[in-house]
Amino acid sequence: MDAGGGLHTPRQILTRHPDLPCLLIFTLIFQHSNANNIAAAASTAEAPNRRFEYKYSFKGPHLSQADGSIPFWVHSGNAIPSADQVRITPSLRSQKGSVWTKSTVNFDNWEAEVTFRVSGRGRMGADGLAIWFTTAQGLDGPVYGAADNWNGIGIFFDSFDNDGKKNNPAVLVVGNNGKLVYDHPNDGTTQALGTCLRDFRNKPYPVRAKITYYKRTLTVLINNGFTPDKDDYEFCTKVDNMVIPQEGYFGISAATGGLADDHDVLSFLTFRLSEPGQELPPPEAEMPKQDKDKYQEEFENFQQDLDKKKEDYQKEHPDVQGQPIEDMYESVNDREIRQVFEGQNRIHLEIKQLHHQLAVILDEQRRYVSVATDEISKRQGESGGQVGQAPSQEMGAVVATQQEVLRNLNELRNSFYESLKQIGASQHQGNAVGMGTYETVQHFNDIKEHLHVVKKNIEHLITRTGNPSEKQVMNCPDPPPMPSCLGTTHFLVFVVIQSVLFFSYIMYKSQQEAAAKKFF
Repeated sequence: MDAGGGLHTPRQILTRHPDLPCLLIFTLIFQHSNANNIAAAASTAEAPNRRFEYKYSFKGPHLSQADGSIPFWVHSGNAIPSADQVRITPSLRSQKGSVWTKSTVNFDNWEAEVTFRVSGRGRMGADGLAIWFTTAQGLDGPVYGAADNWNGIGIFFDSFDNDGKKNNPAVLVVGNNGKLVYDHPNDGTTQALGTCLRDFRNKPYPVRAKITYYKRTLTVLINNGFTPDKDDYEFCTKVDNMVIPQEGYFGISAATGGLADDHDVLSFLTFRLSEPGQELPPPEAEMPKQDKDKYQEEFENFQQDLDKKKEDYQKEHPDVQGQPIEDMYESVNDREIRQVFEGQNRIHLEIKQLHHQLAVILDEQRRYVSVATDEISKRQGESGGQVGQAPSQEMGAVVATQQEVLRNLNELRNSFYESLKQIGASQHQGNAVGMGTYETVQHFNDIKEHLHVVKKNIEHLITRTGNPSEKQVMNCPDPPPMPSCLGTTHFLVFVVIQSVLFFSYIMYKSQQEAAAKKFF
């Protein structure tokens, strides 16, 4: 408005102040650059130092001990520890369970990474899972399996919609000073300090939650379980100016109601945080003086016992005095070579046993062929002409089959003999050249090839003897008084059984070789 009371138009303003557009552009550029500088300063802020605290953590594959307990943790209710995970509650109705640290956490800033899986058959689950930091262990209670009126903080993964507002599954951050009662009918929304909607049930990968308490700020990040990337976190919620107890217990609890889910916790990793440039004291400095003196005394006693045993051993074995202690023990290469040669010896013994069994089978087959030949000659002498042609043809077919079996068995025997020669040569060369690893493995490969040849011969034997021609109907001749003739069916059954046993042995040895290769 001018002196006359009228309003200034934009044209008049620009006419009276021609430098105003430049001033506006400069102001916008300055504000934009200032915002970029603030964002860059925030992004380049140094991250806090992290130190892993094993006494407040657990993780597979050796999570539980033989007696079912978890080192440094205590479990209660329906919790079931195993080697890979802790099942807080099974998918049964009205179940409660929890796990808590045995000792209190006494550092100001911390970070917890929890990996869990919530799975169930229904479209909806119940009730949920909670991660705690409280001044007391809430071993049992109505709040997700833990005690109510807690003093500390709880991060709730609520999977059941109690208030019917379609706002579940959800993640809530609820604090308590020990005097508040949890608001179950409203799913704790009236008491939540921060919340986010996240569906954490029945995901292809385990869900991960990273909870950070640093400089009185609690931040919750969630990995939704759709990717195997462990660092793919999404922001969930953040609570500023939050004061929690300086000392407390970490815990995880879960509960089921009318509906039920499996609540499995795969790992709970705790880290102590410190400001950049501030070095954390070593773990030894944080140990109480009483425990430190106790461990020092135990170490000195152990050292004295060890020195005494060394002196006694040197007195009993004066010939090894002055010899380096490393020479008295087996090296890694020596142990591997010894295991290889022990495996060779076992294979050698097994093949020798099979070779002996094949020799017995060959002797029996020769006896059967001689009996059949004698029977043919006897029948040809008793009957001649057209009458004796058909039985003679049948017996000729039987003899031909038996001879084919003999030839195949001889080939098997030769293959076994070659395998025995290979093993003997590998052992001889190993002893002569200092037990070279490469040569030993090469001989093992040769033995494996020979065993494959044996396998093919047995398969060929089964094919030739197991599918007789349909045009020829071979009947076993009348058995002589002594010895009795072995029927074709019985012989084939015997050969098949021997083949199955041999194949089983081959598969067993292949598994043994695969297990032995793990040492290389």
